[in-house]
Amino acid sequence: MIGLLSLLGCAGERPTSLGASDGQLGTCPDSPNCVSSFESRDSHQIAPIRTNLASIRQALTSLPESEIISDQAPYIYAEFTSRLMGYVDDVEFLEDASSGLVHVRSASRLGHSDLGANRKRIEAIREMVEP
Repeated sequence: MIGLLSLLGCAGERPTSLGASDGQLGTCPDSPNCVSSFESRDSHQIAPIRTNLASIRQALTSLPESEIISDQAPYIYAEFTSRLMGYVDDVEFLEDASSGLVHVRSASRLGHSDLGANRKRIEAIREMVEP
């Protein structure tokens, strides 16, 4: 029972600041556990993905650690839960259909460093969907 309770504690609460505002996703905190295609800081910046929302949706459904929470074009929000400790990361996708890009933001819900997990995740999704 104690083990189960400790795992549930790793999930944290879903942020209330998720979603798009004025055509952009939220900024990353100062901690090095977030990447976003809207960020200008090198430590947090990642390129948007050259694809469409349908391809992102298909990729997400093939990843066992992901769960799509909200899917209303042009936005998808998914949670990724680590298998070992049950940590949850919040991952957002915002399609800009006119440019053929999907902007991304991936952030750890708890902790300070993610050892590059959010960046690796987005790059893995990019490999799955970019031509």
